[in-house]
This record gives sequence, C-alpha cells and structure tokens, in this order.
Amino acid sequence: MPNDFGLRIHGASQIVLICSNGEKVLSGEAQKSVVTLESSKGLTVIVDLWGQIRDFGEDDEMWKKYEGAVYQGYLDATGMCIMPGLVDAHTHPVWVGDRVHEFAMKLAGATYMDVHAAGGGIHYTVDHVRKASLEELTQPLVGRLRRMMQGGTTLVEAKSGYGLDAPSEIKMLRAIEKARSIVPIDISSTYCGAHAIPKGSTEEKATDDVLNVQLPAIQRLREAKELKVDNIDVFCEQGVFGIDNTRSILVAGKNLGMEVNFHGDELHYTGSAELGASLGARAISHLEEVSEAGMDAMAEAGSVAVLLPTTAYMLRLKQPPARQMIERGVPVALGSDFNPNAYCMSMPMVMHLACVNMRMTMPEALVAATINAAAALNKSDTHGSIERGKACDFVLIQAPSWEHLIYRFGDSSLIRYVIKGNDILYTNPVLYTERTQDVDL
Repeated sequence: MPNDFGLRIHGASQIVLICSNGEKVLSGEAQKSVVTLESSKGLTVIVDLWGQIRDFGEDDEMWKKYEGAVYQGYLDATGMCIMPGLVDAHTHPVWVGDRVHEFAMKLAGATYMDVHAAGGGIHYTVDHVRKASLEELTQPLVGRLRRMMQGGTTLVEAKSGYGLDAPSEIKMLRAIEKARSIVPIDISSTYCGAHAIPKGSTEEKATDDVLNVQLPAIQRLREAKELKVDNIDVFCEQGVFGIDNTRSILVAGKNLGMEVNFHGDELHYTGSAELGASLGARAISHLEEVSEAGMDAMAEAGSVAVLLPTTAYMLRLKQPPARQMIERGVPVALGSDFNPNAYCMSMPMVMHLACVNMRMTMPEALVAATINAAAALNKSDTHGSIERGKACDFVLIQAPSWEHLIYRFGDSSLIRYVIKGNDILYTNPVLYTERTQDVDL
C-alpha cells in the first residue's frame, strides 16, 4: 500500500456520499434519498497524490488503517459536513452589458417575448458581445466562475449563444477556453449558436448559417485542439427555432460527437421532450410546458431533465412539473440558468427555490445538484458523489448536516471550504456559528 498521500480531512460530523453503489444517475425512488456517514467520533477522508478519493471512514479506523502514512496536508473539519462539490448544469456566463433595465420592465408586466420582440433580451446582449474583445469577454467570465466556486460549484456547464454568427460564437468559446486555464473549476462547454434568430434574418437562414458556416468553423477548431466543445444546444421555441430545424441542428452536432443538451418546452409546448428522447439527448432544459408523453419518453430514454427554478421565478412562469417527472422516473437535475435575465449563480439558492417552488424534497434537490447534474454533463463517472476513485471535489459546510445548506436561504457564510484535488480553492473569511450560550441582550 502506498505510504504517501495528498490531503487528510478529519474530524467531520457527516460525509454525504449521495450514493454508494457506483450509480451514474438517480431517478424515481432512488432520487428521493441520499447516502450519508455520520459519527460522533469524527470522520476522515483521504485524498491520494493525484487528487482522487482514496478512502473514508471513522477517524480511529482511518488512523489505524493508514498508520505511518505521510500526508502533504491536513485539514481539521471538526463539526463540519463534507459534501460533493455542487454541479451547475445550465449557465450562460459569457457576456457583457447587463440588462438591469429589463428587470423593471418585467416587474411592470412585460413578458420575456415582449422584451425580445422590442429588441431587448438576447438581442441586446448579442449587440454588446459582438463589439467586445476576447479579453473584455474573458475578464467578467473569470470573475463569475470564481463566485460560482465560492458558492460551492466545482463543475459548471457554460454556453455560447450571444454571438449568433461564426466569429462571435467562436470568440465566446475561446473565452471559455481561456477561463478554463485560469479558474480551477471544471467546465462543460456548449455551443449554442441557435439561441435566437439574428436581427434581419429568418429561421431558415439562421439554421443554414448554423449548419453550413458556424458548425464547420467550430469543428475545424475542435479538430485542431484549439477548442473543446462538449454539447450542442438549440432554443427550441415558438418564434425561435421550430422542431424540424431544431432536429437538423442537434443531429448535425451529434454527428460531430457533441452531446445533445438543449432548451425545450419552456414558454410553449413544442414536442421538445419527445424529440430529445428520440435523439437520445443527454439532457433537456427548462420543460415548464412539457407533456406527459414527453416525460414518459424522457424516462424511457434516460434523458436528464435540467430544471431551472430561477427562470420560472424571474419570469413569473409556471414551475416545471418536477414532482410528476420524478414520479414518472425522469432523472431530474438543476441548473442556475445564470444569464443577464436570471442573475443567480448560487446553487444553494437554486436548491432552496426548487424545494419551495417546485415542491422537491431536500434529498431530491441535492441529488439534482450533484450526481444528476453531473450526469446531464456526461461527468457522473468522476463527479457528483463521494466515492473511492472519484475526483476530490468537496464542499465543507460549517454545520452538522447537509440540510443546512438548503435551509439557510442565502447564507453564504455557511460554506467554509471548497476543495479540489489536494488544493483548498476557497476558505470563507467569515466563520458563522450559531450561538449556543445565553447572552444578555
């Protein structure tokens, strides 16, 4: 047995494994509970020199089992809970030009499509992104990824989609590549050139441009190892891309080796869930207007539903039918949908909203923000749970049990450490503990 290890974390009150039998995704009854270890004597996790989880168990057991071992670092987690790093399965983080003015419009009653038709929304951001340099796009992206990491996210999906032409879409994807080398957070990158119809164009012309100009240009860069693009996305919606053109674009991306992971059934029923299931989609997002037949098709195909409670909250839409999906066996994941329209990058807040507004239980929400969100990104073999041999992506919270991360809405002080491999990426400068002694007020 090797005698040298990376990091030893000891003294924890609880370790949240999520699952314990090597599951890559959880659905139905399996999504309704999480596996934990608890001990009043303290719990230890040992990380090997390569940043993978070597072992875990009670402190005394681990000291005896690895007697004489040498560690590069120790971390005292007394009274804390060790959780898997959170996974944000849907974001639009590459942009400049905020849309705070549109929030006032929405509060006054304007719908998403009202803003869109007036030249705002996606088009407003596209105008700014096209004018921005690569550096001007990368700088705010790096800051956003760091703030996501401080909120416990260690794996994030990041989309293009505010360029709508080949040069601008490639510029966005290059910004993601550049940020990947700066911020120690894992990124699943998504090409979303079919996010809207460019001004002055038509759906048919936009589809032709995506298929015959943008995708070939991106593929050349992928083959040259200049870009890593994991997923293909389309905004399938009335007034945007219809079902036939959506199918053509998704099939083209799939044929290039990209995972099908797209927007569907958000504002209107379009048959997106049925389409995605027929294509073997890795994931479909939004689904506020999904049909029962679509849910059943997704369950049979194993396609993950990425639900976005921030979007329904911000746009005052009806909530996605999370309860029905879970009961029908659809694996449910969560994403923040961080973008200029839904400015939220906190997965703990997303889980809280999922519980309150979508009526998910806390275990269902945690599964949705860990193993199932990783599955939506084809990363659940390495991320989303604490298992021997998996990547060390940990969040340590200053609480005896994981439920506090969802219960304490907006309490950023709860996250004490974020760890990746053998490195502590973030240490919270504010240590919050509940008062246990009597005080004079």
